[in-house]
Amino acid sequence: MGLTHGATRWRLHNQGILQIRANDSVESLAHFFWERRLVKEIPPGTRGEAAETVQFEHTLTSHHPELPTVYSTPDMIRLMETAAFHALQPYCEGDEITVGTSINVEHRAASGVGARIRAEAVLESFDGRFYTLRVSARDDVQEIGRGTVGRAVVSVGRFLEKMKNSDR
Repeated sequence: MGLTHGATRWRLHNQGILQIRANDSVESLAHFFWERRLVKEIPPGTRGEAAETVQFEHTLTSHHPELPTVYSTPDMIRLMETAAFHALQPYCEGDEITVGTSINVEHRAASGVGARIRAEAVLESFDGRFYTLRVSARDDVQEIGRGTVGRAVVSVGRFLEKMKNSDR
């Protein structure tokens, strides 16, 4: 028996996945999990936080010596994603987690080594497949970044099984 969504095709056997193509998108996988009713009702306004002190390894210089010693955009986004994870994880059951599916973030101000960065994520909406969270990051002085991230609920066991079966 097959299930087709767009160009993606899954073969199902007794509700278990036997094969997933290597080019399956995160959106297609999230759609499949939604169909399996792994989505959770999470109240809008649910919040999560994450914080860290900027160390050298969080700076642009650590990746490329000619760049300034300031907090890197990838590290800011990682902290925002961590805050989003913390917001949604209490609503997951068993081996479920949430995974990132989209990012739309602006890095608006620089922070140096030693700055304390705090990221916050607030659930704005759920479209039946994806959760959208408003994220922001601040240092001790000002907002340094803001935007939105998208997340979806997945079963770790099922996800790993699909990875194994797809030879990725």
